[in-house]
Amino acid sequence: MKLQFELLKKEAKTGARLGKITYHGQEYETPMFMPVGTQATVKTLSPEEVKDTKAGIILANTYHLWLRPGDEIVKKAGGLHKFMNYDGPILTDSGGFQVFSLAKPKDITEEGVHFKNQYNGDKLFLTPEKSIKIQENLGSDIVMSFDECPPASASYDYLKQSVERTLRWAKRGKDVFKGENQLLFGIVQGGAYEDLRKMSAESLVAMNFDGYSIGGVANDHESKEDMYKAFHYSTKYLPEDKLRYAMGIGEPIDLVEGVIRGVDLFDCVTPTRLARHGHAFTKYGKINLKNAKYKEDFTPISEECDCYACKHYTKAYIKHLINADETFGARLLSIHNIRYLVSLMEEIRQAIKEDRLNDFREEFIQNYYGEKHD
Repeated sequence: MKLQFELLKKEAKTGARLGKITYHGQEYETPMFMPVGTQATVKTLSPEEVKDTKAGIILANTYHLWLRPGDEIVKKAGGLHKFMNYDGPILTDSGGFQVFSLAKPKDITEEGVHFKNQYNGDKLFLTPEKSIKIQENLGSDIVMSFDECPPASASYDYLKQSVERTLRWAKRGKDVFKGENQLLFGIVQGGAYEDLRKMSAESLVAMNFDGYSIGGVANDHESKEDMYKAFHYSTKYLPEDKLRYAMGIGEPIDLVEGVIRGVDLFDCVTPTRLARHGHAFTKYGKINLKNAKYKEDFTPISEECDCYACKHYTKAYIKHLINADETFGARLLSIHNIRYLVSLMEEIRQAIKEDRLNDFREEFIQNYYGEKHD
């Protein structure tokens, strides 16, 4: 049975969306943050620990799982759900972001992209059709079209050509897509140019995808201004009744601003990556537990947090684990950081229900940054 989405409400002042995903009898509210499990695991965490954070959809990476263990192996195992023992929804990306980070401009052709296997140097070729086939073998619930990922610094002319190619690739992928219990998303590109985003979105909508992703917002360190423009210039041309997903977004303020601009889903490796470097999200900003001031701090990471780490351990203990290079420290911080972003989305959803999202934004900014943030 395919994942179902229903739009429940639009916030009075901003138009931010409250929705519901139904999946095998389970219900999840949107907007939602999705943890990333690149190699069919959210780094250092068990599926049970991920569920305990109240996360819903998780991501897996098409490129990495194609190279190892191989999509055919995952298919023989019964698909990603059985392979990794996760019964919630799973989304796979197309592999495009990783491939384009490895490919040289001359290796990008109309047919597909040539690149070298980062593990053994073998020459590989990925096409829109191949990306879809891999994701069908992986058995994810939401599949991404194969798109070109140009850098933020690309010229308008190059971006226009790239958008046009991504649209041709989207149609090729859709033409071969057979996933009976899968949704296929088209990916809106176009940098910070409204005319390109409009062309991309309207062309994809005409192809009638099951949902739509907003790409090119986490590449090459775009400015916040350009990121927020891309959100707005994409969502304004997308249908109300289908999911909108901003790819690679995980900074708390960007989640708030994305929701205000009509985005439903977000994902990023940020919470687990920060955790491995000793950093934790809190209501009052990020903290670095490597700092000496936490050596004798016997309070939780956050008094407001209900995660496993905050219920049972102190900053002093976690600082010790990080300094001693003990994996348990990264695990505890990963649990906390994912729970922080999931709970932030819970607060955002409540603000939408109460038609007070702008007020919530101001409160969040004053707490997190200690200042007004325009």
